[in-house]
Amino acid sequence: MPKIDVNKVAEICKRNEVEPDKLRTIIEEMNLLVQPEVDEENPPALKKQYAFLLSDPDGVIPADYEFAGWVLQISENESTLSVNDRVYQSAYDFNASKKGRLMPANTVGEAIENIPVKIFKERGLWVKTKTPVLVLRTDNEIPREVTDKSASRGHME
Repeated sequence: MPKIDVNKVAEICKRNEVEPDKLRTIIEEMNLLVQPEVDEENPPALKKQYAFLLSDPDGVIPADYEFAGWVLQISENESTLSVNDRVYQSAYDFNASKKGRLMPANTVGEAIENIPVKIFKERGLWVKTKTPVLVLRTDNEIPREVTDKSASRGHME
C-alpha cells in the first residue's frame, strides 16, 4: 500500500474545502497514527562472564589428556565459584518438577543437557553448550621454533 505524507493530505483537504475544524481533527489523528511507537525503556543488558565447567571425575589434571566440559555464563559481578552450586540448585528444582520426577537429572551432564534453559536462568546461569566440549591443557608457552612438522601443516615448505 502506498504511503503519503500527512502534509500532502492536508493540502488535498484544503483544496477540496474541508472545514478547518474537521481538517485539524483529521490531521491530528493522522499524526498520532504515523508517530513511531515509543518502546518502554529496556534495562541495560546484563554483563556476563564465561566460565568453563571442567569434567574431572578423578580429581587430577594430567598434561596430555583430553577433558570434556560445558561452557557456561554467569553475571559479571558473581563469583565463578558459585557455578557448581547453581547447577546443583537447578537440578534440584528440575527434579522436584513433574517432568523431573519422571526423568530426573542424576549427573551434572544430564542436568546441563536435559534441564530447560528457563530453570538455569532463574538461578542466574546461562548454558552455552548443552553437549560437552573437549578441553586440552596448555603450559601457556609458545616455543621459539616449530619442531614437529604436523604443527606446521598449513605452511608451504
